Amino acid sequence: MNKLLKSLALLAGVSLACVAQAEEIRVMTSGGFTAAYKALGPQFAADTGNTLATTLGPSMGKAPEAIPNRLARGEQADVVIMVGYALDELIRQGKVDPASRVELADSRIGLVVREGAAKPDISTVPALKKTLLDAGSVAYSDSASGVYVQDQLFKRLGIETQVKPKASMIEKIPVGSVVAKGDYQFGFQQVSELLPVPGVSFVGKLPEEVQSVTRFAAGIPVGAQHPVQARALLDYLASPAVQPQVQATGLDSVKR
Repeated sequence: MNKLLKSLALLAGVSLACVAQAEEIRVMTSGGFTAAYKALGPQFAADTGNTLATTLGPSMGKAPEAIPNRLARGEQADVVIMVGYALDELIRQGKVDPASRVELADSRIGLVVREGAAKPDISTVPALKKTLLDAGSVAYSDSASGVYVQDQLFKRLGIETQVKPKASMIEKIPVGSVVAKGDYQFGFQQVSELLPVPGVSFVGKLPEEVQSVTRFAAGIPVGAQHPVQARALLDYLASPAVQPQVQATGLDSVKR
């Protein structure tokens, strides 16, 4: 029995026999943590013998793919990984076990342009403001980062009237994909969701003065079929040993 398996058992407070019983763990994960999850999941599966059946969807919104809407339809999950405050709402509704909540990582918003295009200056608040005023078109996501850009960032910069007519919320698909096709000049989304997209160049993160940090967390839905194995997965994703891989995807580790 390898060291990781033993460590997971100790972290989860369960017996080695329980953890060693391999199961298919159903995971629903939203965009911001997906790159880290995809990087870490295969190692967890290899070390524990479990398999991971993964469903992707946003943490919120009206799209049928959104995690809360999937659960409302009765879709089964052993683990949900999503924006922290959206998870808290599911806990409030009695759909996720409050004792299972684990904080995973912080995510910041960044900007991309089409590969080969000139990179604008967004290093300061005045530079970001000028870049947006000069922009031909701007795209942002339909999840936490996009809601912030649409409802708060433009207002905080004092340019909402000028920018909103040329700004669009992109549903269901990565913002970087529409920038890569040339449909939009600039694209805002969480850094971890921008970096994996081919055909775009990463410009940088928003200045800290106007940045919005999104905490990603995970939990186990009430009635999950494999709560023991789910707990082991959550402990693994939050463990100190995997933080270098988490950070490599553009996320920031949670200070514990």
